[in-house]
Amino acid sequence: MIAPDIDPVAIRLGPLAIHWYGLMWVAGIVGGWWVGKLRAHRYPAAGWRAEEIGDLAFYIALGAVLGGRFGYVLFYNFGYYLQNPLGILAVWTGGMSFHGGLIGVCVAMWLYARKTKRVFFQVSDFLAVLTPVGLATGRLGNFINQELWGKVTDLPWGMVFKTGGPLPRHPSQLYEFALEGVVSFAILWWYASKPRPAASTSGLFLVCYGVFRFIVEFVREPDAHIGYLAFGWLTMGQLLSIPMVLFGLWLIWWAHGRAGRAPAAA
Repeated sequence: MIAPDIDPVAIRLGPLAIHWYGLMWVAGIVGGWWVGKLRAHRYPAAGWRAEEIGDLAFYIALGAVLGGRFGYVLFYNFGYYLQNPLGILAVWTGGMSFHGGLIGVCVAMWLYARKTKRVFFQVSDFLAVLTPVGLATGRLGNFINQELWGKVTDLPWGMVFKTGGPLPRHPSQLYEFALEGVVSFAILWWYASKPRPAASTSGLFLVCYGVFRFIVEFVREPDAHIGYLAFGWLTMGQLLSIPMVLFGLWLIWWAHGRAGRAPAAA
């Protein structure tokens, strides 16, 4: 099966080129904003008004883009950008780290919570349900760019990527679209549809993402300039996901233990 050969540039306006990768980020932000407004209308007991979601989306978008880019620079290609610092600004060419983006989003959530006089976990629990929307569109952007493909496979759905040589490979971008995006969204929407202990939804998001990312990394080709870190299979993505899962599990345990001593938060 041949992977669709889609021009990474969606629109050209003279010297201006608008890339599909950037449009997928915009789609993720808009999609998350729409889902946030829907949740605010459907679950008013959570304490969110629909008109607040736009401000929250702005904070999160800024944190995700800055954190995602600098996370990629630090975790995945620091040597290159140390020699080519202007390349850090070329976000339209691809190169974003979810783990770096998560750090940026956490800072943005803290700032937004402080501004609106909310508890941090009230913001993070609400946002946890929306985030898989952006993860899904981001993985579609990777697929269109024909980047981050998987290992060579003889499975019938293997795809030949023009950037990955003549052999069919796992379409790992689509695996991540399905697991990190669709499945995670379904789990978190279901879980957060009832009152839960504060911080538990945030913990569940970390567990879902970390576990799904860890699994897909087994069939995803590691970054050529990094390779495997240990044991002939451990990748940077897996190494960064392990503390996420552990912290997420601890957060769920702590939230439920705390709820046993105090009223649960919606």
